[in-house]
Amino acid sequence: MKIKQNYLKGKSVFIVSLLVIGITILTVYLTGINYNRSLTSNLYLSLGIIAISLFLFMTYGLYKGIGLIDNFPKYRNFKRGDIMGNASPTFDTPSIEVGDGIGGLILSIILWIIMTILIILLLVVLEAVFWFSLFIILAMLYWIFFRALKFVFNKSKDTRGDIGISAVYSLTYTLLYVGWIFGIVYLTEIMK
Repeated sequence: MKIKQNYLKGKSVFIVSLLVIGITILTVYLTGINYNRSLTSNLYLSLGIIAISLFLFMTYGLYKGIGLIDNFPKYRNFKRGDIMGNASPTFDTPSIEVGDGIGGLILSIILWIIMTILIILLLVVLEAVFWFSLFIILAMLYWIFFRALKFVFNKSKDTRGDIGISAVYSLTYTLLYVGWIFGIVYLTEIMK
């Protein structure tokens, strides 16, 4: 009899991962204020908690034989190299001279209103670009999380029911996935 493999949805794992990272960083930061820990100490503590959470999650998943399903929407309609066309327009700003007197005052007020509307429109465009950039960053993070965990959980058929080998695989991948961040923080600290 073939044992049915359990699957987690990649989108759910990504959302839970972001929540765990956010809550960990917030908790460490808020407790760090009371204990006057340095930023580096807070970062080490946050990375340690995230590494332990990742290790326990991967160990459990490998022990139970969990797989990962990609249920993230596909974004394949983008043309390569043509995301925004010509993103840096060039234009010359005009020099507007208004005369003295009541005509110059009225023209200055009208120009002030037009420039205010133009600045508001530019802020709306900037906000749209910000949200689009945030979406792209989250999509990249999801891909990294999903591909990394899918790679780990491909071993779950071999490790199902064996806690020792599951822990060894989990420890190895945790060191690979989080260890380089510890290394960057350490190198940054000694280069000061």
